[in-house]
Amino acid sequence: MKKYLKHAGADASASIVVLLVALPLCLGIALGSGAPLFSGIIAGVVGGIVIGFLSGSQLSVSGPAAGLTVIVATAITKLQVYEAFLLAVVIGGLLQVILGFLKAGVIGDYVPNAVIKGMLAAIGLILILKQFPHLIGYDTDFEGDESFIQADHQNTFTALFEAVKYITPTALVIGVISILLLMFWESKFIKTKKSLKLFPGALIVVLVGTLFNEYLRLSGSSYALEQKHLVTLPVAENVGSFLSFFTFPDIQFLKNPDVWMSGITLAIVASLETLLGIEAADKLDPLKRVTPTNRELKAQGIGNMVSGMIGGLPLTSVVVRTSANISAGAKSKMSTILHGSMMLLCVMFVPTILNKIPLCALAAVLIFTGYKLAKVSLFKEFYVKGWNQFVPFVATIAAILLTDLLIGILVGICVALFFLIRSNFRSAVMVVNDDNNYLIRFRKDVSFLNKPIVKKKLEEVPKNAFVIIDAERADFIDKDVIEEVNNFLCHAHLKKIRVEVKTGQGRASKNIFTIPQITEDENL
Repeated sequence: MKKYLKHAGADASASIVVLLVALPLCLGIALGSGAPLFSGIIAGVVGGIVIGFLSGSQLSVSGPAAGLTVIVATAITKLQVYEAFLLAVVIGGLLQVILGFLKAGVIGDYVPNAVIKGMLAAIGLILILKQFPHLIGYDTDFEGDESFIQADHQNTFTALFEAVKYITPTALVIGVISILLLMFWESKFIKTKKSLKLFPGALIVVLVGTLFNEYLRLSGSSYALEQKHLVTLPVAENVGSFLSFFTFPDIQFLKNPDVWMSGITLAIVASLETLLGIEAADKLDPLKRVTPTNRELKAQGIGNMVSGMIGGLPLTSVVVRTSANISAGAKSKMSTILHGSMMLLCVMFVPTILNKIPLCALAAVLIFTGYKLAKVSLFKEFYVKGWNQFVPFVATIAAILLTDLLIGILVGICVALFFLIRSNFRSAVMVVNDDNNYLIRFRKDVSFLNKPIVKKKLEEVPKNAFVIIDAERADFIDKDVIEEVNNFLCHAHLKKIRVEVKTGQGRASKNIFTIPQITEDENL
């Protein structure tokens, strides 16, 4: 507990930023999923408090994820009854807990670093591109939409041109001032003032934007933003009305196979997104702490079960909120827990105040967060590392921008595997010749893909040559390659080729070449 109290100030400050970012996203994802608006809030609260408490991650923030929007919308449409969908969420959570006990969390470790960094950069670019319309007051698309093809039949890029046609002057002014304030709050001047550092830049931006718009509204100005450009939380008139926002699963739908299929789909996709989110969180963590992934799957599973039991959307670790949390200076999981607690208190007691926050101010916060994730320096860093790192990095970004998170990650992994195979193919077999002396050295893993080059090099060895076949440095040699070498050993004497074979003790190459070498006398 002492380590959490030690960073209480930083965590409390960061939790406010996460709260401001999470509120419209929770509502937007619920809207885009075709679920009740309050279901997004329930998921945000559970993700903050329950998963925040159980998770081994210090900085990851969980909540309803944009990546699940299409799956959730499809499941709700297919099942038709929301209570049946909630049962699917509970089943999905139970399956995640089982996956945690089966130690399936190791899957995330197989994603290359270039792909993870590409995912972060892609999320940053998506935030910039998707939030720009909100920044200038074009709020037809819901907050939290990350898909390339939007519900309004626009895509990420055409929406930008469409948004320019419908600029809301007040939103544009608030948005520009907000970004300038955020830039100023990152300057050396602010960092040297300890008293100002206590207030997060996102909170200052939201206060300034809200007060500015309220001044216009109270003065009767026609430039005041309409409610459609502001946060829209459900408002309960009394305790009974508030409790009516909660919905419970109906176990009578347990016999419906579609409920089970939806639960399995949610479990698999949510688990994959969570593992990717955790990998990203660990990469962003300044202290480089490592999250126990199997524990995370169990925590996410319990969180989804709780969320489904009280009417919430399915949960995953969310990169956007996590990056906002880290950017705001969070040090421990208390930030996540506090943001969930404050979200619950806000929707209970002050929803009307929150409904005065301009979406353009929140868009500025997200755009600034996106810029930090997709800095030009990151692209330069991977370019310097070489094409085998840069190409998978860029391919991941492009694929995520044009499809979605999971498909983009799969594309990035495939590209990274191609470069891995290519690199191993080129370096596994080395051939050096000096006059009539040849050295053929096998290194690392020699797969069947190397068979053509091995066969070709052995066939090119001229008559009366001396050949050393060195397999001491090989960790693995495919049987197809072994067969080619053995064939060469068998027929080398016909071309009067002398061969020396070197095999390492205890290595993959030991006792693999079964054809005896031909002596000089036998050649004659």
